[in-house]
Amino acid sequence: MYTRALASSIHEALSDTPVVMIVGARQVGKSTLAQTLSAAHITLDDLTTLAAAQSDPVGFVHGLPDGVLLDEVQRAPALLLALKASVDRDRRPGRFLLTGSANVLTLPRVADSLAGRMSVHHLWPLAQAELDATGANFVTTVFSDAWPAGTQTNDLEARVLRGGYPEVLTRSARRRDAWFGAYLRTLMERDVRDLSRISGLTQLPRLLSLLAARSGNLLNASDLARDAGLNNVTVTRYVDLLRALFLVDTLPAWATNASKRLIKAPKVYVPDSGLAAHLLGVTAATIDRDRRTFGPLLEGFVVSELARLTGWSEPQAALFHYRTAGGQEVDAVLEARGGRVVGVEVKASASVTSGDFTGLQALREDAGSRFYRGVVLYTGDRAVPFGDGLMALPVGALWS
Repeated sequence: MYTRALASSIHEALSDTPVVMIVGARQVGKSTLAQTLSAAHITLDDLTTLAAAQSDPVGFVHGLPDGVLLDEVQRAPALLLALKASVDRDRRPGRFLLTGSANVLTLPRVADSLAGRMSVHHLWPLAQAELDATGANFVTTVFSDAWPAGTQTNDLEARVLRGGYPEVLTRSARRRDAWFGAYLRTLMERDVRDLSRISGLTQLPRLLSLLAARSGNLLNASDLARDAGLNNVTVTRYVDLLRALFLVDTLPAWATNASKRLIKAPKVYVPDSGLAAHLLGVTAATIDRDRRTFGPLLEGFVVSELARLTGWSEPQAALFHYRTAGGQEVDAVLEARGGRVVGVEVKASASVTSGDFTGLQALREDAGSRFYRGVVLYTGDRAVPFGDGLMALPVGALWS
């Protein structure tokens, strides 16, 4: 079993918060992690338990022991209102530990039900630092006085194609592809129905593939609607549904109040590069034939790694992208709570030139004194300085 870096934050939250919730996609290890933190375990994937929770949420919650783990709570969202009532009567910390494979906080009537009473923690597929048990956190290091280490990565393509879902890590490429196919079918047939109350949303797999093909690009509902043969309202609703299931995510645009020339639209990406490769049909042979297929996957891989690392970095940091109306861009922007900014650009090449820092230079100009560092992550094997606060680093710096 892999040690999850988020465990210490969850344990700390249980010591001072009545309800703690772990959210994330199915099969990322939420239940495995939660069971190490709770003695009693109840899952709503059990149909009898689910029926009891749905028929009498208040009575169901009343019968729960303190410190209980309530697994897959999105299957009975009315429980959150019952939990609110119970917590309002008894605010002792650590009373309930919840997991959810869908973002129930986006659902009507429950979004604010546990505000101020619940601590939410997002568990992603495994980060490379967790896989290698290095204990490293690139986000923490890049905001420190030191630079992250420059480490050669001989197996980068394999890491990107594999992703971080625990179930696929030891499988062959063929068996990994089969697992992802079965995984998506299960989500579409059960979780989509539970969330939307509509069965047979046959357009969703096609829309998910279209979004995967646009990973790293601005989210444009009109273009998606045209290619999917749907109207804009339906596409927006379906994208929200896929986001609620953590199958796609968006990266908001970074901006300053003073800047009027920045693109404000979010980028879309698939939060796991292994799943993205499956959706796009990209294999090691595909990359060998056409190296251009690797670039978008690598960018998504880096953004996903950064998103994972921000979950336990110090300082805490938010993740954005940066793009100007003139076309200058930075793939990822980390903004620490104190306002410092670090830009991260991704290049699927073994060499870097000064021209690869153009977007980072534009970000430095817009951020002013808040700009701390700019990094180009590339597939080479050396750390190379490119001026004050600018450095090219091997992608392996993310977990070394």
